[in-house]
Amino acid sequence: MTITLKVPSIACGGCADTITKAITGQKPEAKVSVDVEGKMVTVDSDASVEIIKEIITEAGHTVDN
Repeated sequence: MTITLKVPSIACGGCADTITKAITGQKPEAKVSVDVEGKMVTVDSDASVEIIKEIITEAGHTVDN
């Protein structure tokens, strides 16, 4: 399942790396793509939207609903 989330706290490539590492650290099978300019995170994983949002939030970022 592909999940696309708006993450307004993304400011740079470092933020993208933090989010990517947080998600793949807990869901190693996930394919993560971060659009820094668009502030969007796309995750291809069998994890639920709630789990992905929780991982991003735990990494210190905010997720729009």
